[in-house]
Amino acid sequence: MPPIRPPLCSCRGALLLNALLSLHAGALAGQEPLRNELAAVLAADTARAAAPAHGVPQALHALYDPAGASLLWSTAGHLTSQAQAVLRELERADSYGLEPRDYGIAGTVSWVPAEGTSAADPAWSRLDVQLSAAALHFLSDLHYGRIDPAAAGFKLQAAHQQIDLTSALGKLAHDADVLATLHAAEPPFRHYQLLKEALGRYLSLAQRAQLANLPVPPAHLHTGGHYAGAAALRALLLAFGDLPATAAPAQDEIFDTAASAGVRAFQRRHGLSADGLLGKATYAALTTPLQRRVRQIDLTLERWRWLPVFETPPIIVNIPQFRLFAFRTTEDRVADILQMDVIVGRTFPHMQTPVFEADMRYLVFRPYWDVPYSITKNEMLPKIRANPAFLASQHLEIVRGQQDSSPTVPATADNIAALAAGQLRLRQAPGEDNALGLVKFIFPNTYNVYLHSTPAHQLFKETRRAFSHGCIRVSDPLALAQYVLRDAPDEWSAAKISAALNGAATLRVNLPQPINVLILYGTALATEAGPTLFFDDIYGYDRRLEHELGLTAIR
Repeated sequence: MPPIRPPLCSCRGALLLNALLSLHAGALAGQEPLRNELAAVLAADTARAAAPAHGVPQALHALYDPAGASLLWSTAGHLTSQAQAVLRELERADSYGLEPRDYGIAGTVSWVPAEGTSAADPAWSRLDVQLSAAALHFLSDLHYGRIDPAAAGFKLQAAHQQIDLTSALGKLAHDADVLATLHAAEPPFRHYQLLKEALGRYLSLAQRAQLANLPVPPAHLHTGGHYAGAAALRALLLAFGDLPATAAPAQDEIFDTAASAGVRAFQRRHGLSADGLLGKATYAALTTPLQRRVRQIDLTLERWRWLPVFETPPIIVNIPQFRLFAFRTTEDRVADILQMDVIVGRTFPHMQTPVFEADMRYLVFRPYWDVPYSITKNEMLPKIRANPAFLASQHLEIVRGQQDSSPTVPATADNIAALAAGQLRLRQAPGEDNALGLVKFIFPNTYNVYLHSTPAHQLFKETRRAFSHGCIRVSDPLALAQYVLRDAPDEWSAAKISAALNGAATLRVNLPQPINVLILYGTALATEAGPTLFFDDIYGYDRRLEHELGLTAIR
């Protein structure tokens, strides 16, 4: 996993190399001209440099230290076609969700020699070092991301697959297809590529900032009502693709049925209640600066880069989307993915669902709910003390011991005091009204978070489903149980699973093979069907990642 690299200033590659290799300037002095010039370049402006990128110093040494090292990016005083292609991609690093300034690109490249500069001029050696440094950083950022995931709150189990930066740079410098080499460094996921394509569209839209300038609609605007911004709204919906170009012609300043249908499509893409009206939340989403949508895509692409290649089909939960994806293969294609709605933790800091990775190892049919001590103390005990019948009405039991077989004890004053002191525990008996529903799916982790069903089915009708204490409630527990037990179809047919869900006994079932579970956080998603989805930053993780990357927040 790459180490944290704090945000860097302009000309990052040059400044970073200055700090890393200026210590070697004395050793390089007196060697062949290329390395003498390299030493002089690296010795400058060391005070502004920052921590190294993953593998960049080693790759530079491998490229330039050997005796006989030669220029990579020019011949006979001219840039190679590969150098020109790499420079073009660095200039358009924003189309990858990265920052051109991080690679020494700011409109023009000051370290490219002027036209007609002699091939013997040291400027060509300086170019070689700077361009190699920038390209290596670019490759590293595309493959690993720009920061350590843990710095942004994401706890991964395994290290990222390594990339041979020296070999990759050699391919960039010599192969005809520069774009193919850059693409090979990127995540191999289909939805990463789709989101990068969506980024291109939103970068173009962001050049038309006036698109999102809509007048405030009148209160209680209904279809057919007068709206001064009707034409501007129509233009915006057409630009987004929410209103087809074939839509019926608009009437002047009328919020017509076509516009309402376009608004409904927009609402579905943004996780809003799809009523087709210009309510407060919908208006706020429509007038969100388009640069902010670009930023959401950039941050989500960064998170994609942190993910290792899937070696087995995973289960993924995207927290701000309130959605679960259970892969049937290691390919992220919608035809091979079971999807369902979920409920995640509330937005209070101590109730948020954490972002992490773990392995599912077993499930429990008809589970007890072992009430966490914090919930017992803060929520249950006041009700128990206020109403002696509360325990029985909620099928709650006071238990001495940590096993399902541990004995229950009566709700005496002494036992309630012991419960308050944490000496006894509270649990809810299995049943239809059990808080965990009829099944829980366990992937052991330090947060004590798991997937489970729920008796509160009505909450799945809400578009913003942040209601739990941190665990994740699933809308279709039968389908998920069938998915996780799919390797034992004879032993666990749909009928047998249904019987276990509705039986009388608590039953633990160990999985033949663990299933990787990733609880992720992305506020933008490109779909195979075409639309790009955006979600609210419910926990503020986008703001945190912006800070870690040294980016100015877009409001």
